[in-house]
Amino acid sequence: ATSATASSMVADWAVTLGAARVRIPLLLASAVLLMAAYPTTDWSLFAWVALVPLFASALVRSPRQALADGWLMGTVFFLLLLRWLDHTFRHYSAIPWPVTWLPILGLAAYCGLYFGLVAALVSWLRSRLGAGWALAAAPFLWVTAEWLRGWVLSGFPWGLLGYSQYRQLALIWIAAMTGVYGVSFMIASANAVLAAVMALGWQGARRGLIATAALLVVTLVLGDFAGRGPIKPVTIDVAVVQPSIEQSLKWDPAYQKETLRIYTDLTREAGRRKPAMIVWPETAAPIFLRRDPALVAELRALSAEVNAPLLVGSLDGGGRGFYNSAFLLERQGIRAKYDKMHLVPFGEYVPLSGIIGFVRRWAEFISEFQAGRVPKVFKEADPPFGVVICYEGIFPELFREFVAGGAVYMMNITNDAWFGTTSGPWQHLAMLPFRAVEHQVSIVRAANTGVSAFVWPNGYITKTLGLFERGVLSDRIVVNPSGGTFYTRFGDLFAYLCLAVSAAGCLFARLRRSH
Repeated sequence: ATSATASSMVADWAVTLGAARVRIPLLLASAVLLMAAYPTTDWSLFAWVALVPLFASALVRSPRQALADGWLMGTVFFLLLLRWLDHTFRHYSAIPWPVTWLPILGLAAYCGLYFGLVAALVSWLRSRLGAGWALAAAPFLWVTAEWLRGWVLSGFPWGLLGYSQYRQLALIWIAAMTGVYGVSFMIASANAVLAAVMALGWQGARRGLIATAALLVVTLVLGDFAGRGPIKPVTIDVAVVQPSIEQSLKWDPAYQKETLRIYTDLTREAGRRKPAMIVWPETAAPIFLRRDPALVAELRALSAEVNAPLLVGSLDGGGRGFYNSAFLLERQGIRAKYDKMHLVPFGEYVPLSGIIGFVRRWAEFISEFQAGRVPKVFKEADPPFGVVICYEGIFPELFREFVAGGAVYMMNITNDAWFGTTSGPWQHLAMLPFRAVEHQVSIVRAANTGVSAFVWPNGYITKTLGLFERGVLSDRIVVNPSGGTFYTRFGDLFAYLCLAVSAAGCLFARLRRSH
């Protein structure tokens, strides 16, 4: 009788969820809940349930219908998450509002398509292998989709599911083995098992419940011991300069002297704290640094005065093109530089510029840089460090190249002034704890208008300087040469495993159906 009652409840649920008047509002509400798990709301628990309606509806809808449902939810989620881009288009482009939302809608629809593809595959597997196996495959499919989104069309791995948990240190330690994808997997697993309860009842979902609960408990228990670092850590003091210069003034020649005065005053203030390094943000020097010998001489003198090397973001280049660069400068002069390797499409270059190059006329934030080719580790400094510039910090594999190349701590210099006081800079910062945990390295972040920060190897954000606050931020960071982590050595092995399991599952379902 109990079994019959459970089956009846599941059947009633399937009929209810199949109705558009219930399903669509539920999917839209889920998109809002998922968005709220990210900065600046940071209600991270919502991520653990927000995908349940998506997975559950995929079990009662055809693959084509599930694709539409997932695409709708994903597009709305990314529209809400990326709404800060409207600030950039409204203030720094010739596109009139509300037409500014069209490119944002296009990006959101592209990212949301991956939600739809996962839902469609879950539906397809359900029709061939049953609901239980389809939901068991869902976490593997989800990670595969996130990994692909990080590579296809140069990649845009923003808003990965795992990033919603950046404050949960006992959970994210697993990134040292799996990268951020391991955390995404656990969240997707929890959502899938809750959907299984709806579809199969408690008895039908008990194996998934036990497995998911065991995975979470083991992760949290081990996380209590992970990331504590060496007993006697080696540390150095680093200072960050945050000038808080409005984007509209940053490249104004009339404001150039005032810009450099602000940097000089803040650097002298930082120097009084006796740091081993002083860090300026991305494109801090609003000129081509090596073309201005007088400025280089001033910076050499400033470095000597504060008795610390300077890491200065500036432009570089000449006849072969221009680069977004980071310079290591001491009293002897420029010691080394790094050229940004992963450029922002439609920000630092225009894809297919021979065909759609006219879009440069629409927005002042579109530049035309050349990409650097070498992940330069600044071994001229002691201890050696690496630098990722702005957007590069969201790419796990690129970040990994620097640590694998010998960097014992990392810098992230950025200019998020384009995004004003929106949630964009905070979302950007929320990805760095994962980069720190993945390699057990400290990260120093210098941002023009914020958010400047220090991140410990266990992912803890120790200090921040908020949006449009002018000042100096300093901290003592760990620089132990650890030799890297499992992730440092093997990279996205876990994501490749999920890709392989997803492909094998789909192939098995296809062959089984054909027989």
